[in-house]
Amino acid sequence: MRNVLIIGAGRSASSLIRYLLSKSNDEKLHLTVADLSLDLAKLKTQQHPNATPLALNIFNEVERKTAISNASIVISMLPAHLHIEIAKDCLSFKKHLVTASYISDAMQALNEEALKNNLIFMNEIGLDPGIDHMSAMKVIDEIRAKGGKMLLFESFCGGLVAPESDNNLWNYKFTWAPRNVVLAGQGGAAKFIQEGTYKYIPYSALFRRTEFLEVEGYGKFEAYSNRDSLKYRSIYGLDNILTLYRGTIRRVGYSRAWNMFVQLGMTDDSYIIEDSENMSYRQFVNSFLPYHPTDSVEIKTRLILKIDQDDIMWDKLLELDLFNPDKKVNLPNATPAQILEKILSDSWALQSDDKDMIVMYHKFGYELNGEKKQIDSKMVCIGDDQTYTAMAKTVGLPVAIAALLILNAKITTPGVQLPIKKEVYEPILKELEEYGVIFNEQKVPYFGYNPDLF
Repeated sequence: MRNVLIIGAGRSASSLIRYLLSKSNDEKLHLTVADLSLDLAKLKTQQHPNATPLALNIFNEVERKTAISNASIVISMLPAHLHIEIAKDCLSFKKHLVTASYISDAMQALNEEALKNNLIFMNEIGLDPGIDHMSAMKVIDEIRAKGGKMLLFESFCGGLVAPESDNNLWNYKFTWAPRNVVLAGQGGAAKFIQEGTYKYIPYSALFRRTEFLEVEGYGKFEAYSNRDSLKYRSIYGLDNILTLYRGTIRRVGYSRAWNMFVQLGMTDDSYIIEDSENMSYRQFVNSFLPYHPTDSVEIKTRLILKIDQDDIMWDKLLELDLFNPDKKVNLPNATPAQILEKILSDSWALQSDDKDMIVMYHKFGYELNGEKKQIDSKMVCIGDDQTYTAMAKTVGLPVAIAALLILNAKITTPGVQLPIKKEVYEPILKELEEYGVIFNEQKVPYFGYNPDLF
């Protein structure tokens, strides 16, 4: 039996573990599912004869090294900053490593040693990053193979609530880490290229500069710009492209509503609110509003945000119970962003019968034989339930498939890498289709951004 060590049994590991267990007899696999919580590891392994739950504290060097030394391959589903010690142990014990996280500088620094030891350290092989890389490179490589020249690449992805569970005015629920949603877009201006010109959107304007998308059968969506759309320009070989933009998908109207929190200052994570533990939701809102001897918190909010009481934006605020004087924050030394996350979690937590949805949308503009063309590629994935969510499926399955391909020597290129090579993306995308992760590609008229050309 080949021992697959999975470190981290959280939400994203559900589909990953189920996939590998389903292959365990045919592929002669034994899974060691390690987590700080033994109960969680037991829950995910479900007493399967080819799986062993393990309590593991990765900061315990002896425990960590023992687990890694006994593995045939290591999969780390921990937060990105926790991968590095695991990666160093993988070098020491000559083990391949798979993660879904972005390649950090510390991870990249291990590339030379990984190459020297003929080890594969595959990263960014989840959803976003991951499926976005693979589905994009597949089409880009096909265009280049025909002799086409890339002019435009836009890529969008969003974790949303499935239509049958979409029952609030925001058309949104937390399907992943709520903190990341609250802090989205912070840390600098969004940067991208449009028709050969560098463009920048400051955080204060980010949620009022959106692009609209239509997905057949699911309606209209909007997308706001990611902070750095140019991160993969050279990696994808798009240094000379005219338009390069990456964005986050939401339902139409979400961004305009979210902008209210931005303008009030509620998404700020840089300072602590005094006596936050004893503050009511209403007092939290009022702390961002000017003093007035007679106007209520509601009136002050409408005035400062310039919204009428019959505006849907007002109804969205009321739905969150923001003005409740009896609900307490109950978070000591909390930042505005942490308090907002707590308030939103009351309304946006997925219920036991809710399902989530992933939407991904790519646009490829190119020139071939003097003619400008465009391909739009769209993927929608709906979750099964609260354990095997669309997010868990699209993050975990590519990791699992990649790990098995590496074990079976179908992926052989060594080094610290992301999944942009054909030997990686071709078999993974093909197998993902069996699990409902299917991209529908359509040829559409090329749409540039200079109206004088038409």
